[in-house]
This record gives sequence, C-alpha cells and structure tokens, in this order.
Amino acid sequence: MSKLIPLLMFLLAGCFGPGNLQSRHSTDLESRRIRRIVILPALETTGSQVKVAPTPGEPKSPERDPNDTLARLIYQVMSGLPNWQIVSESEAREVSQTITASNEAARLRQLGEAVYADAVLIGRVRRFRERVGDEWGVKSPASVAFVLDLVDVRRGDVIWSASFDETQKSLSENIFAIGDIISERGVRWLTAEQLAHEGVKKAVAQLHQLIARAAIS
Repeated sequence: MSKLIPLLMFLLAGCFGPGNLQSRHSTDLESRRIRRIVILPALETTGSQVKVAPTPGEPKSPERDPNDTLARLIYQVMSGLPNWQIVSESEAREVSQTITASNEAARLRQLGEAVYADAVLIGRVRRFRERVGDEWGVKSPASVAFVLDLVDVRRGDVIWSASFDETQKSLSENIFAIGDIISERGVRWLTAEQLAHEGVKKAVAQLHQLIARAAIS
C-alpha cells in the first residue's frame, strides 16, 4: 500500500498538455535589429475580451486585474534575460499617460519612439480562471489564455506573435506531459497566475532565442 501512495500522487499531479503554446514570426525578424523593447502597460491594452473568474468568496481588486498581472509577469521574465534592453515598468507607464494619438497603431508608435524602443510588446488576456482548491487537490483547475504580439515601432507591423491556451490537467489525463512536471514545477496544481507565468516563460524564451541569436550574429 505504501508504494501506491507516491504513484497516486504522481498520477493526480497537474501538468501542461501538448500544443499549449503556438507562435509565429516574420521571416525577416532577425534582420530588424530589435534591441530595445517596451511592454505596453496593462491600462493601455485594447480589444481584450478577458473572461475573469476569481476564487469564490475572494473580493475583486484592481491589483488582481489579469492584464495587469500578465504585464507584470512579462516584465519580470524579460528583464531577467540578457542581449536586449527592456524599458522599465515605471517609465513605460509614465510615458503612456502622455500619448495623445487616437488609434492604437499611432499610440504604439508614439510610445515606442518616446522611450527609444525598437518594438512594443502587447499582452492581452483572453481567459483567466482561478483554480478551486489547493495545490494538492482541486475541484476545478486553473485555466488561462493570452496572446502576445511584438510590434515593430518603425514599420508598425506585428513581427512575432504567440498564443498560450491551457487548462491544467492531471498526469493521468495526459501522460505525455511528464517532462513538464519533472523539470518545471513538480507535483502540484497551479494558481491562474502561476499557470500564466509558465506560459509567459515559454513564450518569452522563444522570442529571446530569435532576438538574442540576431544580436550575437
């Protein structure tokens, strides 16, 4: 019986399913010389139709706004990586409040030019559903979906885009995700923010590989 307990815990652990991250980029991304990036503050995002479901009984708070959470996670991950410059959150937020353009394309261009950025990264949350339960057992798992777009300030076009969409599943539901459990987070069910963080790390790692490779070459 004692040998069955670790096995049961392992089978009930949360994991990522395959295909939870999709990305694409322009064929000339490496030649664009993207070195300095500004992350669009959450208050400036438009067109986001986020479905938010907070933990039952938990009061809503502006600090827990999903788009704000996503912007903060993006900055944390990107600012910790070398071979690019990331505009500080405070500077991006301060400058964004002075932008006067009426349409999004012009606003992005003004923001990028004001902070001397080569590109603007936009994060939009599509779904942000909190888990019901704790890290060892849930009635309903966390579910998150978001899109990241990197816009070239000079040309105004999207040169890289990634979409993350995941509802955490148990290992027994998806045995092919065993590698994620062992290497990334261990045996536990994540909160919506933790799940979003894992998605951001995967997406940003792909972008960094493209840009860092271009910077070194």
